[in-house]
Amino acid sequence: MLLNVSRRFYALPGVEYALKKNLRDILSTVLSAEEIGHVYSSYDIVGNIAIVRLTEVSRKCSQQVAEAIMSVHRNVKIVLAQAGPVHGDFRVRRFEYLAGENKTATTHIESGCSFSVDVLKCYFSPRLSHERMRIASQVKIAEIVVNMFAGVGCFSLVIAKHSCTSKVYSIDVNPVAIQFMQENIRVNGAYGKVIPILGNAKEAIETKLRHVADRVLMPLPEKALEYLPYALLALKPAGGWVHYCDFEHAEKVEDVVWKVKRKVAGKPAGYPVAFEFAFGRVVRHTGPHWYQVALDIAVKR
Repeated sequence: MLLNVSRRFYALPGVEYALKKNLRDILSTVLSAEEIGHVYSSYDIVGNIAIVRLTEVSRKCSQQVAEAIMSVHRNVKIVLAQAGPVHGDFRVRRFEYLAGENKTATTHIESGCSFSVDVLKCYFSPRLSHERMRIASQVKIAEIVVNMFAGVGCFSLVIAKHSCTSKVYSIDVNPVAIQFMQENIRVNGAYGKVIPILGNAKEAIETKLRHVADRVLMPLPEKALEYLPYALLALKPAGGWVHYCDFEHAEKVEDVVWKVKRKVAGKPAGYPVAFEFAFGRVVRHTGPHWYQVALDIAVKR
């Protein structure tokens, strides 16, 4: 599906990836100091697509912003501006087209893996690259992994490439994401190791993946707490690991990781399990006093 080049709004996913280059520095030669004060300093890149955030003031300078990014990053062929939060079952976001080519499909390279994705139709978050490698480094020989919200296969393929896992069952409800996952499995040589499953993670685990996993991934903060009982159901009878991700609000004086641990600890009522929180960290800041938090949970029956 091609993106019309007129300035309109389009449904796109919440792709986020903080670059080291400061956008304000790039724009210092083309905008006034007052204008630069209204520009967000960071921006994101997915493959050859750059994504920026605009204020009402900086929106008037959007063309200068887009041109500056494309002049610094020769690989960037299209620039979009965020125009809404992530929404819907497919986790898409609205964006405003600013400049560049008339396409939304791209290829993103990360950790030795190649990910094809159409950002108009699929969720993709390169900002989680560190988290993907961090989890992949923990996977042991011959482990079976269940990825409950796999998207186009990023976590699954990084694990397949950088560990000796036996299988990674990769579930997603978006049929287009599954199509891209299948292509990414082919390109990255992961046939037989990464197993794509189209459907809701609850139903897939209940019908196909009960008690099969040594490790379960939950990289969807919006639904993690709701789906936690199904992650426990997917673990082998002896238990295993859950890599849990959630959004949490916290004031400056509060420990946001502790708040997520407390919330998770109270969830599995009726399940004969014990949780040990082996690790927790703030993945990123998502808004005023809002954070994305990752936990590594050792589950024992």
